[in-house]
Amino acid sequence: MIFTKEWIDSLVDSGLSAEEIADKITMVGLEVDTVSNVCGEFSGVVVAEVKTCEMHPKSDHLHVTTIDCGDGQLHQVVCGAPNCRAGLKTAFAKIGAVLPGIKIESAVLRGVASNGMCCSYKELGMAEESDGIIELPDDAPVGMDLHQYMKLDDKAIDIDLTTNRPDCLGMRGIAREISVITRKPLNDIKMPEVKCEIDDTFPLEVKAPDACPRYLCRMVRGVNQKARSPLWMTERLRRCGIRSVSPIVDVTNYVMLELSQPLHSFDLNKLNGKIIVRLADEGEKLTVLSGEELTLHHDTLVIADEKGAIGLAGIFGGENSGISDETVDVLFESAFFAPVAIKGRARSYGLDTDASHRFERGVDPEGQRLAIERATELLLEIGGGKAGPIVEAVSPEHLPVHNDIVLRSDRLEKVLGCKIEDDEVFDILKHLDLNPERIEGGFKVHSPSFRFDIEIEEDLIEEVARMHGYDKIENRQSVSTLNMPLHFERNITDRKVRGLLCDLGYTEAVTYSFTDPKYLKALGGIEPIVLCSPISPELSCMRTTLTAGLINAAKYNINRQQKRVRFFEKGLKYIKDASAENGVRQDEMLCGLITGSCEDENWCSPARAVDFFDIKGDVEELLSLCADKGKFTFVPSTETFLHPGQSADVLKDGVKIGYVGMLHPKTLKEVGLKQNAAVFELLWAGISERSIPLYHEISKFPSHRRDFAFVLSKKVSAADLIKTISEAAGALLHDIKIFDVFESESLGDNKSVAVGVVLQDNTKTLDDKETEGAARAIVEAVEQKLGGHLRA
Repeated sequence: MIFTKEWIDSLVDSGLSAEEIADKITMVGLEVDTVSNVCGEFSGVVVAEVKTCEMHPKSDHLHVTTIDCGDGQLHQVVCGAPNCRAGLKTAFAKIGAVLPGIKIESAVLRGVASNGMCCSYKELGMAEESDGIIELPDDAPVGMDLHQYMKLDDKAIDIDLTTNRPDCLGMRGIAREISVITRKPLNDIKMPEVKCEIDDTFPLEVKAPDACPRYLCRMVRGVNQKARSPLWMTERLRRCGIRSVSPIVDVTNYVMLELSQPLHSFDLNKLNGKIIVRLADEGEKLTVLSGEELTLHHDTLVIADEKGAIGLAGIFGGENSGISDETVDVLFESAFFAPVAIKGRARSYGLDTDASHRFERGVDPEGQRLAIERATELLLEIGGGKAGPIVEAVSPEHLPVHNDIVLRSDRLEKVLGCKIEDDEVFDILKHLDLNPERIEGGFKVHSPSFRFDIEIEEDLIEEVARMHGYDKIENRQSVSTLNMPLHFERNITDRKVRGLLCDLGYTEAVTYSFTDPKYLKALGGIEPIVLCSPISPELSCMRTTLTAGLINAAKYNINRQQKRVRFFEKGLKYIKDASAENGVRQDEMLCGLITGSCEDENWCSPARAVDFFDIKGDVEELLSLCADKGKFTFVPSTETFLHPGQSADVLKDGVKIGYVGMLHPKTLKEVGLKQNAAVFELLWAGISERSIPLYHEISKFPSHRRDFAFVLSKKVSAADLIKTISEAAGALLHDIKIFDVFESESLGDNKSVAVGVVLQDNTKTLDDKETEGAARAIVEAVEQKLGGHLRA
């Protein structure tokens, strides 16, 4: 938003320079990007009159003119501007004048002497492009310095507004802020008294009152479009980045910049029947003023007549009803469109207009009458004509509601950490047009219609703080009681588990709680919770397993040439459970997935794909954090989506807390994973507690190792063998390891398992009798419980 000091000074006499204004409004939240001059650096340019203008004898586009610049002489000047003509008042650079990048000297152009230059806006650094030389009003005093006449010592201030302050998209709103900062009175714009000289009205029907709660229109007949907009108006528009077009267009643009209320004007003679505010028909066509034909969507609000759409409401006018040089009768539109009805619509059609920028942020729902009266007043002054009465359609129940808000003095002090006197708070609220009322312990205010961002007490605290001055709030050290949280030694922290998995080469992933139902079907088929309004069909169910999200993440990375993937995630899964609150049970899980090679590529060992034992080893490392491996056992898995020969369920005290294994080839195909992968998923509650480590003295006595080779059925698991030996050896067992497994045709359905058993007594040296007794007990237990025998 660009505003000028000259325009603002007409609304509030702040007594500040442009730089001071920029500093102060930045400190209250209106961030200033730039402060710049409204013209280039030049001198020696005055108001002059073209006395004569004739064609150059040797050129078809140059003119030979005589110029009166008020010094008592006539100066011959060659000028190429198409709008140069006798009687024109313009800007004239005399010999010796200095313009941006040039010094004016006498010259001969195609044999004709030229002593000076008639200047355009571009040549004076006042515009990037210009169609001709500057045209000044007929009453401009010849010989007056152009800086003085056009007030070119003005400054343009560009602010970067946040979306919550649409009230400052107009001069009135910015002036109101400066008035509060300086405590100077605001010369507010009063409601004009426009005399209605005709009784003509235009029929109006609003079919979408929720999108357009208020719509006003008024016709003005007999406008002189050939009249020139006054210099003060065109200059204010130019300095704010808007070029002058015609009296009607200039007036609507001026009021928009002044009041932050966009207006639109229709050529009355191009309208048919009545104005209808409605939603577009799907596929309806509209050619806008830029000449582009748009295909409209059903959620787009349009202004229409009885033949069809004539404009995109709050965005852009239609070519079929636009103002032209022949326009004599005009219909003004001033409306409040609900921000939600405009937001995003302009961008969906590739448009970005000043009107849509304001409407989608919100305009004052009470400001439409002032805007249309102000525009009518200005147009009648410039182009004449006769105004009719205002036609208004309003739906009060759809207009924004502003409630009373209470600001407590103690709450203000607590939040800001400093005391602001009640009189200053009252003064700030009053200047902000919040109509404060003193009540016990604070203030009651009613937020004005133009402030959409003031809804709760904290909004008022922010207003008081910024107007008091953030720099005036004392910087004090906060004082509070520090309570050291209890740490239970039995608990295993997230950080410890995450650290271990990262040390094992895993990377933490965070995936959606929503997933594709086809993944869940492939991963066990538990009936999921289906979302009523999913983001997409691929995210339409709540996950019943974290494995689904990690598979999707692995696929994403594999498709981007990351063949070795190791992910883990800690999060919730959601299971239907009639006994749970709201019928949904949320289980916290720890899940992991590995795929690709087991190690990074290196020179000393060949690449090997991950297998069941890699991921089982990782799970065993996790379980070792619990400091009691004896509680955990692995048994053949019952999960159908895992490979039956390369998977296991994890039990804690005989209760299943998860699984580990390779994904079944069928599962890989169903989920679209093109390489083998291993997964684990463990119930967090099952692994988040550990046995408190106890001190055990290292034995001073020697140990004895006995090796056994048992012939067992292939159906007997290693876990069963270890459990049987442990129970048989009793307290003397110090360690046990399986160091060989042998299978051959001669053994048939059996296998040979070699076990190393270490026996030790912490109180004395074992003798042969005790060692042999333990060995016999082990052999007998294996024979009786597992049906095995020692290998011959």
